[in-house]
Amino acid sequence: MFDELPLPSDKAYLREDLLRIDECWIAARFDSLPHVVHILTSKDRDAAAQFLKEQSDIIEDVVDEVVHSYHSGFNRAIQNYSQILKLFSESTESISVLKVDLAEAKKRLSARNKQLHQLWYRSVTLRHIISLLDQIEDIAKVPARIEKLISEKQFYAAVQLDVQSILMLERGLQTVGALQDVRSDLTKLRGVLFYKILEDLHAHLYNKGEYSVAGSTLLENDDEVPTTTAVALAAHNSQSLSRRTRSFKGDNRNSLQVDGSYRTGSVEGGSLNGHDEADSNEEATLDGNMATSDVSKDSNSALRQMPTWLSNSTPDEFLETIRKSDAPLHVKYFQTMVECLCMLGKVAAAGAIICQRLRPTIHEIITSKIKAHAEFLNSSRSSIGQGLQAGTGNLHFIKGQLESYQLPKHKRKNGISIAGTLLAVSPVSPLMAPGGKAQVAAKELLDSILDAVVRLFENHVIVGELLEAKASQHADINTPQSMPVDSNPDSEASQVTGGYSIGFSLTVLQSECQQLICEILRATPEAASADAAVQTARLASKVPSKDKRDGSEDGLTFAFRFTDATISIPNQGADLVRQGWNRKGPNVLQEGYGSAAVLPEEGIYLAASIYRPVLQFTDKLASMLPAKYSQLGNDGLLAFVENFVKDHFLPTMFVDYRKGVQQAISSPAAFRPRAHVATAYTPSIEKGRPVLQGLLAIDHLTKEVLGWAQAMPKFANDLVKYVQTFLERTYERCRTAYMEAVLEKQSYMLIGRHDIEKLMRLDPSSAYLPNLLGQCNVESNSSDAETIEAEIELSELLLNLRPIKQENLIHDDNKLILLVSLSDSLEYVADSIERLGQTTQRASNRVGGKNHHSRLDSAPARNLASFAQDYRKLAIDCLKVLRIEMQLETIFHMQEMANTEYLDDQDAEEPDDFIISLTSQITRRDEEMAPFISNAKQNYLFGGICGVAANAFVKALADMKSINLFGVQQICRNAIALEQALAAIPSINSEAVQQRLDRVRTYYELLNMPFEALLAFITEHMHLFTRAEYANLLNVQVPGREIPPDAQDRVSEILSM
Repeated sequence: MFDELPLPSDKAYLREDLLRIDECWIAARFDSLPHVVHILTSKDRDAAAQFLKEQSDIIEDVVDEVVHSYHSGFNRAIQNYSQILKLFSESTESISVLKVDLAEAKKRLSARNKQLHQLWYRSVTLRHIISLLDQIEDIAKVPARIEKLISEKQFYAAVQLDVQSILMLERGLQTVGALQDVRSDLTKLRGVLFYKILEDLHAHLYNKGEYSVAGSTLLENDDEVPTTTAVALAAHNSQSLSRRTRSFKGDNRNSLQVDGSYRTGSVEGGSLNGHDEADSNEEATLDGNMATSDVSKDSNSALRQMPTWLSNSTPDEFLETIRKSDAPLHVKYFQTMVECLCMLGKVAAAGAIICQRLRPTIHEIITSKIKAHAEFLNSSRSSIGQGLQAGTGNLHFIKGQLESYQLPKHKRKNGISIAGTLLAVSPVSPLMAPGGKAQVAAKELLDSILDAVVRLFENHVIVGELLEAKASQHADINTPQSMPVDSNPDSEASQVTGGYSIGFSLTVLQSECQQLICEILRATPEAASADAAVQTARLASKVPSKDKRDGSEDGLTFAFRFTDATISIPNQGADLVRQGWNRKGPNVLQEGYGSAAVLPEEGIYLAASIYRPVLQFTDKLASMLPAKYSQLGNDGLLAFVENFVKDHFLPTMFVDYRKGVQQAISSPAAFRPRAHVATAYTPSIEKGRPVLQGLLAIDHLTKEVLGWAQAMPKFANDLVKYVQTFLERTYERCRTAYMEAVLEKQSYMLIGRHDIEKLMRLDPSSAYLPNLLGQCNVESNSSDAETIEAEIELSELLLNLRPIKQENLIHDDNKLILLVSLSDSLEYVADSIERLGQTTQRASNRVGGKNHHSRLDSAPARNLASFAQDYRKLAIDCLKVLRIEMQLETIFHMQEMANTEYLDDQDAEEPDDFIISLTSQITRRDEEMAPFISNAKQNYLFGGICGVAANAFVKALADMKSINLFGVQQICRNAIALEQALAAIPSINSEAVQQRLDRVRTYYELLNMPFEALLAFITEHMHLFTRAEYANLLNVQVPGREIPPDAQDRVSEILSM
């Protein structure tokens, strides 16, 4: 209560006292009975009564203070109320007097009614005459005003003034003869105004106008070739129009209206290669500059203001619509120009002229872009300081600049260039190869041009929809309700717009782009003499007949330059490119674009770099088209390129690469191991890995073809099938070379035996072999005992083949080197194929995951991984043959021990001849094979010699009848010589070799022991040799050694313990 009441300082205690007042005092109706009862029943009645009295005093003080504070206010309110009553009384008296005066005035005026009527009629007549004179004066000034507005580019204000003036002359001033000259001047200005508006609209259509989208002007700022995706401005349409302009039908002339919800967006570009281009959102501000996405509130309010070209216009419904619209500035300008044409009644004439000028303008823009591109490259060359001679053309400069690109100039350590080998078999030059300079240049050039065309088509979509909206209003107004409605309203709209439509502009734009692509590909159609401009004019002026309104004339056709008549793409588009192509025609076109000045090479192989830009271009166009034109997005240029690739590029590529493959594998040097190679093996092809030239070339051709597949994912399956065909043919050629080296040789026949193959798989050395896909080289469940047993069993099988004939062995070292080199080369190609197959599979999965432009063909029956497995298996067979061959060669030499008597009477200082021959052969082959094989595989090839030789040494004792001390020393000398030869091989485990051959020497040195000492040795080492091997020690005769008759029984008794 006292919050706003000013209290003196001596009354401040009232605030606290009031808080202590009991709540019962606040009630609307005070009940005293509880207080009386409380006092009567209280023990201290005086104290209770005193407390009640204190509360009453506090309340009285509060009331007194309130009354004292508000007393003056109550007095003023009473005085004011009295004054109001006084004023009401005075007003009542004044109104009574006024009523009396009005009644008297009415009586006097009714006495002179006719005179007043005459004066009023005279004033109206004079006012009309003055207005008519003012109109005549204003009409006389209209031509000069219109000319001034035209010079200031206030076209809408000029059209308003012209239309209003002519309407005034036709209605109110048609009888004034002095205005005939003015009427004639207005008619002439109407024509001038139409052409001025049309020229300005044409300039803005191609982004050359004052209010065009900034940053997209085609003939300016061409110092760099644009590579970013063109920005498309899109807005949702609540009616049947596209996303760029919102309009609804009305009954007045200002029918085009924007609801203020125009949205900007970006065209989504298509990504199949790991190549996605950044899109940008752009919005036009009032002065024509492009603003960023975070537009401030000030710029938004600026968009709502009246554009400068409407500043002198008379306010009407259209201006209000433009003011409220949030569309970009260039869209508002297009709306204004189309509205001007509609007010002038020149929509059909404007559409016809735009149609006639469309193709020449697009041709000129493309040519200008190419010239600007060439000038940029030329200036770049000059800035580097590599000046050209005066008079040298752009073509020679560009070729000179880009021909410096070659294949990787790696040279092997033997001096042989990889590029020289690959250039001999590739059907394309390094410039034209996938990723080559010509491919990159073609893609950049086409990206730049198609990006510009997309921006132009955006403008045509805006203008086309605006004109079609006017046409639909015209049709609604002029069609009585009783007349049947035409099933094809587009034909009627085409007449109203002079033949111009979105479909027509799309057709012409794609036709010019298709012609440029034909020039780049050097593809000359048979009917190239057909004049495209004549076709365009014919399409623009064609009036559909009543019996031919199937919707195929208005934008649904693709007017190729080389067609003699307009053909519907969905039905017959594939036939356009199945005839009359000439890859190497010198005169591609009668009037070209000059692309040869930019591209270092032109030809059919540039189709790979053209496909992806065209695919992205088609996606952008499809996203910009209104709903009723949506089917046109997938036809036209994309259909042409796909048909060209399918019918011409792929067959040509297959023939060219088939010739290259044939040349690579049939060349005399294709399967000839390299001479003068490096002394040590290197796994890097750049550092000199001695891959066979034929297989190296095949690997290069395979990578090239799969490079084309990555550039054109839709046709990847076809290209992979080509690669499989080439790989299959190459495999057969490798198999033939392999068979020529091993045919009728014992080692080849042995590896085909099931028992031998199983034992070789159990051998621990098989871990050094290349790993087949999904297989383990050494069976995981085999123990050490089993592997040793398998090695011994294999050695036994090989030794049982004795005597081995020389003609069953591969004695030609060149064939052995060929097998080594072939194995390494096959493994190199297999690894490469496996990597390429994985890359291709990932790319196909990305493409297959997209519904749009997905390939409908079935996947290849065999994937590349299966071919890699076949190549690797053949490489393993080469290594297996070589391992068995080295073991058979060892047995072949050591079987001479059976024909040698070791009873010499003196110690020989040299090993036996067959051991010298064997060791020299091992050393020679190691040196010859070392550059062609890795250390692990070298260990595999030569690692089987020691085990077979050791077993052969021990088994040879069974064939001997007698041996003396010098014979034992000679055999030990042979074992030491073989051990030294094997230990000299870097990849061989010298400790394992020494351990095995030490066992041989120990075995033969037991012959020098007395029988009792031999028994003691057998007792301590009963598992070192087998029972048969110990028995052979007793069977052979050694001069000076006595063997008791029961020697065999005693040894058997020890071994059976």
